[in-house]
Amino acid sequence: MRFTITLAVAGLSVGSIYALIAVTLNLTFWTTRTVNFGQGAILMLCTMATAVAARSGVPIWLAGTVGILASALAMVIAERVCVLPASKVGGSMGWAVSTLGFGILIQGIVSKYLGNQAVAFPDVVLDAAQFVDLFGIRIGAQYLVVFAFSLTVIALLDLAIRYTVWGRVVQAVAQDPELTRVFGVPMRRVVVVSFALSGAMAGVAGILTAQIIGTVDPAFGFSLLISGFVASIVGGFGRNWGALLGGLVIGVIEQVVGGYVSTAAGHGVSLAVLMVVLAVRPQGLLGRAEAVKA
Repeated sequence: MRFTITLAVAGLSVGSIYALIAVTLNLTFWTTRTVNFGQGAILMLCTMATAVAARSGVPIWLAGTVGILASALAMVIAERVCVLPASKVGGSMGWAVSTLGFGILIQGIVSKYLGNQAVAFPDVVLDAAQFVDLFGIRIGAQYLVVFAFSLTVIALLDLAIRYTVWGRVVQAVAQDPELTRVFGVPMRRVVVVSFALSGAMAGVAGILTAQIIGTVDPAFGFSLLISGFVASIVGGFGRNWGALLGGLVIGVIEQVVGGYVSTAAGHGVSLAVLMVVLAVRPQGLLGRAEAVKA
């Protein structure tokens, strides 16, 4: 029982990171109706830049800031180079291929100049040797900190979406971009800010994950992107609290099955959950079916 509880707590922590990644996908979807499939590589860019800067003697807080700014800039470039041209062609899905290609390009550049070997990631808040006793069960303090931090970021973003001018504009763009443009809303500025924020939050997710794993390599972000995308679909794409629920469900399943069977089995079961949800409730656990005009 104690082993199961420990796995479940680890799953909640990892799942909260999946949820954070899913929320970053929501940000770009609301404003452009696209999904950045290069998000995993951008996430990796942040963590790799942080690790390399810290290894060079830069204070960890400054190294993390540099990494987050790099991922935000990469997202803005991805929007300009990959998403904007495709959006000018009605019904085009070119953004799917171009964003994926952008991510592969980033991964290739990092591999060329930094190699394919894993790089040690420094302790940002706590080290892996610190534990907390909960009801007689020893749980890694890192898991609890990551879980709390991820939930705080998601909650703050949800509050910003609901109660700030920028958030209300994003909601308007998501519901009716053409009407929003008619009212004189600076669409380009809203899109750029949304992509930059998405990149910054993805970078934070990468740092939190690397904090738990302890290393980062050029292929670091791909599996995280897949898990975040699965979490967003399971919870209800475009809904922040749905992303949180989906992330926690997927995270707990992966860790429990991975602990008792194998890591590969954990990923397989999470994908099976996705297929079941799509078959039973295509709009996701907290999603709503959209009405389509005939």
